[in-house]
Amino acid sequence: MKQRILYIHPVGPVGVEIEEGLQFLTGQKQEGTELTMVTLPRGPEHLEYRYYEALVLVDILHLVKEAEHQGFDAAVIGCFYDVGLQAAREVAERMVVVAPCEASTHIAATLGDKFSIIVGRRKWIPEMMENVVRYGMKERLASFKSVDLGVLEFHQDEQETARRFREVGREAVERDGAEVLILGCTATYGFYRELQEELGVPVIDSMIAAFKTAEFAAELENRFGWSHSKIGGYESPPPEEFTPWRLEEQYDFGDMRTWLRGW
Repeated sequence: MKQRILYIHPVGPVGVEIEEGLQFLTGQKQEGTELTMVTLPRGPEHLEYRYYEALVLVDILHLVKEAEHQGFDAAVIGCFYDVGLQAAREVAERMVVVAPCEASTHIAATLGDKFSIIVGRRKWIPEMMENVVRYGMKERLASFKSVDLGVLEFHQDEQETARRFREVGREAVERDGAEVLILGCTATYGFYRELQEELGVPVIDSMIAAFKTAEFAAELENRFGWSHSKIGGYESPPPEEFTPWRLEEQYDFGDMRTWLRGW
């Protein structure tokens, strides 16, 4: 079944190389899947601070709206903070929207009793913990482990990054009782396989987890009509309010139309 997936790398375009990420995910996709990966037209180069998340939120939401308008079947918000996920599900009428933390923790919960999440910096843990609790996974969490690396550092010295992953991963398994490990940043793509083989437990690559969940969710929507419920928390804002409030004029929704078509 042919389906179109939009993977949003939710940072600005300056200094961001997405070709490697696109090539990596292209190797994981189903034959009928059409994958598009984009950045935002503006913004910071990482989202390690809530302030940076706030800066990109509007552009993420308008890009999701435009993606549905252009016929995409699913969108991925590619940050483990799951930035704007709930709001994005509001503005999407039919298209499914997924994000890495929710996807990864749900997969991990089917593969073992307890999982640990390996993060770059301690700074990330409180916000990620909020999501773990929201997703009902607090009792399944064995621990968070930090390797003291920022988002932009993971691929600078990949041998050192892998060494740190092995060190904290082994501690999570042997001391904390984790049966599954999650790499808690989409920028850690590609490290999972070696770590999995060495430690002997499933290691979830959060970029793959989000993308494959999007593929599956798109198929469920296309075949069975299963998408986000619109009678409660994901009810969409009424379009008839947009015109009197001049929302499209104030926020220039057309910017995202032009940006996405440029990809």
